Amino acid sequence: MNQPDNSNKIAIVTGGGDGIGRAVCLQLAISGAKIVIVDINEKKGIEIEGLIKEKGGEAFFIKSDVSEEKDIKYYVESTIGKYNKIDIFINNAGWEGVVSPLVDYPVEIFDKVMNINARSIFLGMKYVLPHMIRRKSGVIVNTASVAGLRATSNLIAYGASKHAVIGMTKTAGMEVAPYGIRVNAVCPGAVQTSMMRSLEMGFANGNDEEVHLKREVFEKATPDGRYAEPQEIANLIFFFLPSSLHNIY
Repeated sequence: MNQPDNSNKIAIVTGGGDGIGRAVCLQLAISGAKIVIVDINEKKGIEIEGLIKEKGGEAFFIKSDVSEEKDIKYYVESTIGKYNKIDIFINNAGWEGVVSPLVDYPVEIFDKVMNINARSIFLGMKYVLPHMIRRKSGVIVNTASVAGLRATSNLIAYGASKHAVIGMTKTAGMEVAPYGIRVNAVCPGAVQTSMMRSLEMGFANGNDEEVHLKREVFEKATPDGRYAEPQEIANLIFFFLPSSLHNIY
């Protein structure tokens, strides 16, 4: 694959400090894009910003709680204020919530998961899309999950939120296609991230000795018998980016 030149592309990546988001930020930086890293974890956000700059790339970190509308408006307005455009929006931030049967699932945790995983996707697109529509150009990739395609026991909020992401992606894609804007979603399975560590512990009821057994169950449920690496999902996300961002042949 030839390395594209994306020196004029501006990208926002939410959840950019860790996991899939981190891998996407690094991949974008290698290709020359300027990246706005959005994350609630200040330490991880500053770390990836510094790493990109050390390698000669351009990035800046914005601490943001994507469950808060004002924070979403702020990272969009800050990006426009600095660059006057948004070419790429990787709407990736998410939270797994807790592992619990539906009847015992805490209402406040359900609401928090929906706010982080679903409401933030809606609000992110709501505030980013006007700037893409203005230029009749742009690509959005929302991070959904296999949990948005099939039922997952004991993860009622996570599953509901990721089903919502897929539905919103379809609606948004239909609405903005006439403007030359594409909206897609990726649906990862088990990936080597801190989220999977948390889910393993949750399904093991906090028992450290049971965690490796739960991990084996997850691995066996995957067709090739292993977790994906964040870079593999980043590669998939790149497939959806503008043609100038990748060259398959």
